[in-house]
Parts: sequence; structure tokens; C-alpha cells
Amino acid sequence: MNRASPYLRPTIDAIPAYIAGKPPQQVSSLTSYKISSNENPYETLPEIHEAIVSSLREVNRYPQMDPIALREALAHRFSISTENLAVGTGSVGVLQQFIQATCEAGDEVIHAWRSFEAYPIVTAVNGATSIAIPLRVDESHDLPAMLAAITPKTRLILVCQPNNPTGVAATNEELRDFIEQVPEEITILLDEAYIEFVTDPAIPDGVELFRELVDRENIAILRTFSKAYGLASLRVGFAIAAPIVASAIRKCAVPFGVSGPAQAAAIAALACEPQLMKRVSAITAERKRVIDGLRLQGWKTPDSQGNFVWLRLGNETKSFSELCTSYALSVRAYGDDGVRVTIGEVAANDRFLDVAREFQESVRVREGS
Repeated sequence: MNRASPYLRPTIDAIPAYIAGKPPQQVSSLTSYKISSNENPYETLPEIHEAIVSSLREVNRYPQMDPIALREALAHRFSISTENLAVGTGSVGVLQQFIQATCEAGDEVIHAWRSFEAYPIVTAVNGATSIAIPLRVDESHDLPAMLAAITPKTRLILVCQPNNPTGVAATNEELRDFIEQVPEEITILLDEAYIEFVTDPAIPDGVELFRELVDRENIAILRTFSKAYGLASLRVGFAIAAPIVASAIRKCAVPFGVSGPAQAAAIAALACEPQLMKRVSAITAERKRVIDGLRLQGWKTPDSQGNFVWLRLGNETKSFSELCTSYALSVRAYGDDGVRVTIGEVAANDRFLDVAREFQESVRVREGS
């Protein structure tokens, strides 16, 4: 007898799988470094560690379903109302809530490509259509092309600021001009997962833009505790938006999604922000050293404003990634586009520069033969 399989949405088969950064392979006599996932290389601060341990006494209890204590801490930090805030399981979780709140089946979400890998995934999971706009030659968002892609079905525009994986961000002038031209019924979500690593004064802080353009209810900011705050494994993200939008985002949250330890750690991290930002400054100083070193070797890499650098390698992507693997480094390869490399420990960055030099020399030999 033929047995029927349970019904599954046909679109599920077409959804690409999220590819996480792989751990490094072990190589004898070499310390392994994972520089593939944009993780903060510093260990947890003692104050944050203590807050996590203390919270474990209550793991038999559900956490706050609507983390009001965390929302209050965020409201104080950013000088906004708690009604402007929604919290979720990492910025990806909050992103999914945005799509659930704004899109019906068949509606459209515009984003750059290549950009954050989760964009087309969470869009498709929710039945919406991803409209991917190619990056410009300088690896930045093509904002005029994104404007031209708006249709009556457009509900959400994602601007990765700075862009992951290329590290390039729109300037204040570019972004303001873009915002002014987007119809007010379309939500503009500025994904600022890496905003703390920005050092270029021409790049705006989205929260300041949000405050200045408060009369436009279609501007929202997405942020995370995973990168600069070093809480990647605890999954805490948040959105800043107009009250009507933030309320809708909160309604789409997974009940009790943000764990008690995660809430405690995030509140402690906000209290420890000065220490954490010193670490961020050390990372951005290393980023400059790595970019300068790559350019001295002959690489053309953009002025990344994230905690990573981008090498557009085309069909050499796989061979470069494999060379890194042979030196106990894991980097993040993106098809035949290029490689993203996290700014990690100083020793990891040194070894990456050595590998990059070796690869450049091997290319010159091949091209000269």
C-alpha cells in the first residue's frame, strides 16, 4: 500500500540552508583559530559572568516573557521610551518577527546581495519574496537601485549597516536621501549588528537618525548583544522602532524566548559598556592593522566598518579557504564571491596575514608562468 507523506509547504524545499562558520581543523604544532563567525575574541567580563551565574539559581522558573527590566535598561541607555523597544532571540530572531509583522504571503522584502545570509532565508520561511539587489563595485548597497525595485508589494527594506560580509556602510547623506524617497508605508529596517565597530565619522548612528526623524514611523533599528557585547551564545537582540511598530514586533515574539541568563547578561553588559567599548577599540585598531597589511601585500579590500575584512576572490575563494584551513584557520567562504575573515586574536590576525601573503605570492607565480 502506498503511504502518503505529511504535507509540507513546497516552498520549504527552495529555502537555502544557513551556513554557519566552521570550527578550525586541528593542525599539529599550531594553535587553531576560528575567524569565521565574527565572534568577539575576548572572554566574558567578570561582572557579566557573575550575573549569568547568579541567574542560574532561577532556571526552574520561566524568564520574563516581555523582558521589561531589559527594555528599561535599553531605554535608559538610548534615551528612548520602553514603548520603542522589542527584544528577541538575537537580531535574527527579531528580524523574523519584523517579517512576520509586516509581510503577508507574496509580499516583497528588498535587500542587498551579497548581504547577511539570513535575509532570503527568513523571508522565504515566512512566505514573502526576497528581492535581492546586487552590490555596487565598491561593495556598498546600491540604494538608487533598491529604490527603483520598490513595487506595490514591497513591505520591508533591509539595509545592513555596515554590510555583512563586505563591511561597507552608507554615509549619513546617502542614507538620509534614501529614507526621504521611501514611501512611508514601507518599513526601513537598518540592521546595525556591527555599528559599535564603525570608526568613519561619515557613517551615521541609526538611533540618532531615529530620534531626529521621529515623525517617520517607518524607520526601525536592529541591534544585537552578540558582537560588541560578546554574548553570541546567549542570543539577545533588540529593535528600536515607533511604538506602533515595536508593539507589533513584540506580539510576534516566541513566548519566553529570551532566557533568564540571557536577560541578566544583557543588563550587566549595558552596565559594563565602557569596558566593552575599550575592547571594541582594540578590535578596530587590529582591523586597521590587518587592512593596511593586506593592502601592502597588494590586496584590494574595502574599508570595513565591521569586526571583519572582506576579500573578493571569485573562483579563487575555495583555494584560499583551503589554504587557511591548512594553517588551522577557519574563515567564512561565500560561494565563488569571496571570503570574510573575522578580526580575532592578535596571533590569529598575524597568521592570517602570513597566509594572505603566501596566497598572493602563489598567484603571482602562476600568472607569471
